[in-house]
Amino acid sequence: MNHLGDAHLRTWTLRFMALLAADAQDQLAWLGERELETVSVVEEVELLCRISEELAERGAFEPKDLRDLQAIGRRLAEIDAACRVGLWANALATESAWEEIRPLARQFLVTTLGDWRQPLPRPVRPLRGDC
Repeated sequence: MNHLGDAHLRTWTLRFMALLAADAQDQLAWLGERELETVSVVEEVELLCRISEELAERGAFEPKDLRDLQAIGRRLAEIDAACRVGLWANALATESAWEEIRPLARQFLVTTLGDWRQPLPRPVRPLRGDC
């Protein structure tokens, strides 16, 4: 890795994959009362999957790591636009794609880190507009 930004993107990818790899009940517990839109999750993961090839070229990931990320990206692309609307907590319960993405994320983490069980990312706190 030759860029500080590459290290950050690698870390963010690993954290997001840990969230996708987690059991559904752990994902829901992580969400708590947060109202995270499904489209935001899909767009973030699609972006991470798209930039992974360039990150691998720069040494942030091994080329073998790309197969699983590309498979996740392909599966996300298949999610119908109507299924991207609404809260991710609801989509986790109703959209089968998330059940299919979970083992792909786990495989990516096993390939990359040796184990899919990773700490979930710390939730981002909403900004307060008190300025």
